Amino acid sequence: MASRYNSDLNNILSGPQDASVLTSSLCSLVDSVLSESMGIVATRPILTSIIQCLDKVPSAVKIDVGQHILRSLQSNTTSYEELEFSLRDSLARTYEAEEDYVDAAKTLQGIHLDTSQRHVSDYDKVNMWIRIVRLYLEEDDTVSAESYLNRVKNLPSSSDTLASNAELKLHFQLAQARILDARHRFLDASAEYYNVSLAPAVREQDRFQALSAAITAVVLAPAGPSRSRTLAKLYQDDRTSATDEFDILEKIFLDRLLSPAEVDAFASKLQPHQMAQTADGSTVFIKAVIEHNLLATSKLYENISTAALGAILGLKDGKVGGAGAETAAEKAEEYAARMFEQGRLKGEIDQIEGVIYFGDAGGGAAQLKMYDEGVRGLVEEVERCAAAVAEGFPEAVGEAMVH
Repeated sequence: MASRYNSDLNNILSGPQDASVLTSSLCSLVDSVLSESMGIVATRPILTSIIQCLDKVPSAVKIDVGQHILRSLQSNTTSYEELEFSLRDSLARTYEAEEDYVDAAKTLQGIHLDTSQRHVSDYDKVNMWIRIVRLYLEEDDTVSAESYLNRVKNLPSSSDTLASNAELKLHFQLAQARILDARHRFLDASAEYYNVSLAPAVREQDRFQALSAAITAVVLAPAGPSRSRTLAKLYQDDRTSATDEFDILEKIFLDRLLSPAEVDAFASKLQPHQMAQTADGSTVFIKAVIEHNLLATSKLYENISTAALGAILGLKDGKVGGAGAETAAEKAEEYAARMFEQGRLKGEIDQIEGVIYFGDAGGGAAQLKMYDEGVRGLVEEVERCAAAVAEGFPEAVGEAMVH
């Protein structure tokens, strides 16, 4: 019986190669094999031969026949687990070659990893989940990708598994960086990209791209002490000077104001999710630029009117989040208040006078008191110097007093 089916298979493959005819003939052969009462022991090698021959037919035929086999085995998958695994793995590679990444991922999702029929090691589980994650990320489906990345994280032995395989760990880190990036957790994403850029197993060109991605992510991160530490680490890395993003990295690290031209040039290279709109109608990047320029302004001014700050930040009068008309000064005050509240910038706001004071000093009275103390200290130092000169050179001092 097996020899007859193998002969039929050879006749089908050697016959006309019209795709529709070939698909129909192979599907009919599969149905005939499964309808026979030969038992699993006899059926399995015949189906294995059919599946192996699918590598010799066009991709469209392989996909159609392969899916037909999977549907036919649905009612008895436990008896054909090894065969189904082999078929799903092969189909996924075909989908991937056709750049159909979602169907490739969904095909792999159908593989049973928790089964009593065959042993699946933790390494094989992690490898399969990361493979699915990477396929979803090819289509920017970060939600589905994250669900499978979490499976890796929740596996008790995942840390040891990743630590023992450099390539697998690298894929995990890169996938995690891309997901964090898409989630707008830019500081965490920058750290992951930077780790990839340091991995010796990665090609130099890919390390350079990861380094550029790390810079881009930190630029998009909210201004504050945490970002400043990450900026310092990247700025001190000798490799960053060769990246296209170095100019903006340097300006941000040195707390210099960013010009509109620099902002537009950098924005043109961002991914769509990095230009996503926030609740107030601005984009993630523009919000990051405004917060940076506010931080840079705090290094130049001890205090500034909200109207002047609004002009420096490039804010315009208009509605914010549909909440009604707001002036540029009110928007500047809102940005400053948020950064003060979150501890990313120190200072206070005099809403009556419309003035923002930067630093720990506080309002005008406290500023004046600090100024007076500074002057008093300077005068005392001058007096001490004069006394020391008079004591050391009394004759010179006397002559100077006479004249």
